Amino acid sequence: MPTSFRRLIPVIFVLLWSSGFVIARYGMPHAEPMTFQLLRFLGVLVIMVPIVLLIRPVWPSRKQVFHIGVAGLLLQAGYLGGVWAAVRHGMSAGLAALIVGLQPIITAWLASLVAEKITSRQWIGLILGIAGVALVVTAKLSLTNLTWFSLGLAFFALISITTGTIYQKKYCPSFDLRAGSVIQFGASAIACLPFVFLIETRDIDWQPALIGALLWAIFALSIGAISLLFVLIREGAATQVTSLLYLTPPTTALMAWSLFGEPITLTTIAGTLLTVWGVWWVMSAKPSDSS
Repeated sequence: MPTSFRRLIPVIFVLLWSSGFVIARYGMPHAEPMTFQLLRFLGVLVIMVPIVLLIRPVWPSRKQVFHIGVAGLLLQAGYLGGVWAAVRHGMSAGLAALIVGLQPIITAWLASLVAEKITSRQWIGLILGIAGVALVVTAKLSLTNLTWFSLGLAFFALISITTGTIYQKKYCPSFDLRAGSVIQFGASAIACLPFVFLIETRDIDWQPALIGALLWAIFALSIGAISLLFVLIREGAATQVTSLLYLTPPTTALMAWSLFGEPITLTTIAGTLLTVWGVWWVMSAKPSDSS
């Protein structure tokens, strides 16, 4: 992979990942969370299965298939389903982003599982990052209609993506992304079925906003952003990779300003600068750094 493109991967990843909160505003009114996710996962399979059958990549062993599937359940069904369901049940997107933004701190606590040493420099960067996220999100934070159930769903999403990142780094850090996509999205689609048929109404309003959100979720997010996440997990330390997610709330704020005219306050600007500083502090840390 060319060095110039490798350097762009974190930027592209942050932009794509941040857009996930934006498409929820387009698609959420027209389909329930798990129904949308099921359509999303099936759409990915429609694209990836023919590619896998045609190219015939190296298929992982049975043990690796299991580990890849578990990681997929956590990173796909658990995280996405939890966030979308929390917003559906009254949580603001800002509060959901803040809760999920705690992931790098938790990842740092669990980093010993993959034998990564967290330096004091990285801890400082992580703290700066969470402070910046808090500034950006609390500027628009609203607790209207907030319930313990929606809080539980958001924290479930946080635990899912944190555990999924650590699990994949530890048990299946390297696999063919095409074969892995089929395994992970297939497992996630199956996991969605009980919720879709037992809890949701399966009513779908096929409006242009929903179709656009679904296509973006399939191609840009589930295929594009997730593939980049896997590359980052494979090539970088888990703590450094997850610190990129600190940039999601401020980037989402910029997208919401350009698309929906939502104002950007001085608090948002200050939080963005603080977050960027914190992420740089973590990403530029060397293994030998201790201060």
